Amino acid sequence: MRIVTLDEAVGVVNPGDRLYIHAGAATPHVLIAGLVELRRDLREVEIVHLHTDGPAPYAEPGMEDRFRHNALFIGPNTRPAVQEGRADYTPVFLSEIPALFGPGGPLPLDVAFIHVTPPDAAGNCSLGVSVDCALAAAENARIVVAQVNPRMPRTFGHSLPASAIDLAIEVDEELPISAHQLPGPEAVEVGRHVAALIPDGATLQMGIGAIPNAVLRELKAHRDLGVHTEMFTDGLLTLLHAGVVNGARKTMHPGKVVTAFAVGSNALYGFVDGNPEIEFHPVDHTNNVDVIAAHDNMVAINSALSVDLTGQVVADSIGPRFYSGIGGQVDFIRGSARSKGGVPIIALPSTAKNGEVSRICPELLAGSGVVTTRGDVHWVVTEYGARNLHGRTIRERATMLMEVAHPKFRDELERAAVRLGYLGHRGT
Repeated sequence: MRIVTLDEAVGVVNPGDRLYIHAGAATPHVLIAGLVELRRDLREVEIVHLHTDGPAPYAEPGMEDRFRHNALFIGPNTRPAVQEGRADYTPVFLSEIPALFGPGGPLPLDVAFIHVTPPDAAGNCSLGVSVDCALAAAENARIVVAQVNPRMPRTFGHSLPASAIDLAIEVDEELPISAHQLPGPEAVEVGRHVAALIPDGATLQMGIGAIPNAVLRELKAHRDLGVHTEMFTDGLLTLLHAGVVNGARKTMHPGKVVTAFAVGSNALYGFVDGNPEIEFHPVDHTNNVDVIAAHDNMVAINSALSVDLTGQVVADSIGPRFYSGIGGQVDFIRGSARSKGGVPIIALPSTAKNGEVSRICPELLAGSGVVTTRGDVHWVVTEYGARNLHGRTIRERATMLMEVAHPKFRDELERAAVRLGYLGHRGT
């Protein structure tokens, strides 16, 4: 690893290159700003990453000739570019992304921008709060450029030899903070119904937001919970400090919280820094269906934008407008379904747009893409209850989903179900 100036670091990117950028709270903003500000000569550089925190100046209007973003998961900072056609979206299971960068994969990398700790006594740099796809990117890119930051937490699980980094710049800056989202009344009720499905000794996967936070608040009386997830957030800290999450009954990695990345507060980053009880692994391990299934009582809690009356789950688009990504939902739904005692859950509020639209819908909005199929779906939970659709007929599913829809939409949904033939002769 050779320490260089910012000019030299971003100077390795050539026109037409494919560039990977470290994601989440590990987004290397100094390198990004330097690339955009100092390399005005660049043309047709493809920038690949999961969601990044903070600004994404390469995706702003007017950058189309210089940079073309390829989103493997769409974040708020790149969503307008994708929806306006100035950036691309590649739908892919999170577990399969590392292989895209490997030998023979469709996305070979010329350059990787990563964000790491200074080397330790053994000469290894930690990838900090985001191992996910970054390890594979660093191992496969032709040139690796690092932003070395003493404030990056040093985490356990995987590290990168400093010798694998070609060029580096030194920075000293705080990681971006993600606010802890407090659950509203609907999310609180969803959380209560989800928590009732979780047995003591379960291993949990969940994401970020009001509903996961509401679930975690309802688990304070549980015992011996474990965590095997892609995302580690502040919501888990209370349960860890209280000993509710201790991994004592985990089938794999007992006693350890296993994750791929962490986003949250400085308290969260301080908690994972130097903590051997938290291990960060690549997503081809955390999201490997066989690894997930090897955990007994694996509970996977994932969200949705809408669910139709047959059980099809939309999670990455609103009609034809791409909104987020496939992420790890299918990996964990399928893995937990194969787990002994597993509980695959799709949890969502019953309405959107301040109660004006039912998320339980007779038919998917035209152009919507199915992320979790009707054959994969098991539990669907709203603030009005929980229903297990697995092994149920279309008629049974339609009835069960209407029962957890918002009451003001149930008559409308029933009329549509009759029209579509889902309820047989009912109501005729």
